[in-house]
Amino acid sequence: MSAPKPSPAPQEPQFPEGQPIPGAAPAPAPAKKSKVKKFLGVVALIVVAVVVKFGIGYLFNAPVRAEAGDCVKVTGEENNPEVETKGCDDKDANYKVVKVVENSFDVNACTVGEAALAQKWDADKFVLCLDPLKK
Repeated sequence: MSAPKPSPAPQEPQFPEGQPIPGAAPAPAPAKKSKVKKFLGVVALIVVAVVVKFGIGYLFNAPVRAEAGDCVKVTGEENNPEVETKGCDDKDANYKVVKVVENSFDVNACTVGEAALAQKWDADKFVLCLDPLKK
């Protein structure tokens, strides 16, 4: 007589990927942020936006603190000039700083023939006395 054959091992049922398993509990939904966390996130974004808007403007709109002997490029309107420091051999430089008058807006402190440019940033105020560069 022949020995009985062992029965095959039970196999796991195969389910298509991405499909829920029948009879299994549904996957938990991702936890929702509480209202407080959402509010704090919005407040943080607003604070960052304000700092960027005013902080960067503060840094990049500061007047030029040129010293006597420096050269600058002056552009823009007379009542709102833009000033950049440049090397005196730079083709864009159009004025040389002759004198800096500290703690003053008195453009008459410059000698006749010199251009005067009054600057203010916070409590710091000064006048740049400028001579046009000859090219």
